[in-house]
Amino acid sequence: MTEDLHILDALAATIASRKDADPESSYTARLFAKGRKKIAQKVGEEAVETAIAAVAEKPANVVSESADLLYHLLVLWAEVGIAPQEVWGELERRVGVSGVDEKKARKK
Repeated sequence: MTEDLHILDALAATIASRKDADPESSYTARLFAKGRKKIAQKVGEEAVETAIAAVAEKPANVVSESADLLYHLLVLWAEVGIAPQEVWGELERRVGVSGVDEKKARKK
């Protein structure tokens, strides 16, 4: 396991531990209290902010926005009940598979 993967796994564990925390003292708990639609909206907002930063801002802004995006994505996974290892496994499954072939193989 790489160090980068480790930090994402550690962040996912922290996020999961805040699921039932007090929304008054935890931003993560506040997101969970607002529900899946709000969390999904935040993922979309952060994705757009990351894309805008990539086009119009400094690399440091892209790094910052990317971190926000990954955090909110991990919150969404926790809300949906997806363990990060499921996503890592899917990524591993795709190693060595052409992106064109992978898309063709997806169920419609």
